[in-house]
Amino acid sequence: MAALGTCEQPSLSNKKMRSDITQGTMNDDDEFDCSQRAQLLRAVVLGANDGLVSIASLMMGVGAVKDGTKSMVLTGIAGLVAGACSIAIGEFVSVYTQKDVELAQRARRVRKNAGHEEETTNQRLKLPNPVQAAIASAFAFTIGGVVPLLAAAFIRRQHTLRLAVVAAAASLALSSVRVLIGGWMAMAITFGLTKLIGTTGL
Repeated sequence: MAALGTCEQPSLSNKKMRSDITQGTMNDDDEFDCSQRAQLLRAVVLGANDGLVSIASLMMGVGAVKDGTKSMVLTGIAGLVAGACSIAIGEFVSVYTQKDVELAQRARRVRKNAGHEEETTNQRLKLPNPVQAAIASAFAFTIGGVVPLLAAAFIRRQHTLRLAVVAAAASLALSSVRVLIGGWMAMAITFGLTKLIGTTGL
């Protein structure tokens, strides 16, 4: 009987967990934190990888037809500014669209349930921030693009070595093997096509 009585009495921790689940605070907050962090992390990783591959490929393309350090560095700087602005605008539009979709979904849920509790829960959750995502992407793109720029800037005369260092610096900084293979392909294709066009005189 004592054992039976013990099983019938829930512990304080179980009561608190049930209360949290019923009120929607524990699961909602955990889901919100993870989704917000994942979104920001995605913007940073994509921005950094894009900066590395884009700027390194541009510099490799120019280096295929010009030996001077100045040409490569100026091309890298121009690509850095243009790329950072482009990825910031793209991320802003993307996240802003996601925000509009979430607002529409929540409005439909409130109208469908017509419940005060559902409306209160929706108001407690924050929406994605397009400005924050745009700034994070542009900053990460700039940091990624600076890597091949610095690698080329310190090698003045040895052209072949400069190209190899740019490719090696970008490869070492890429985040994963899959991205590394894609980065190598992008640099190789850009280098090859530019060399071909420069050779044929088109």
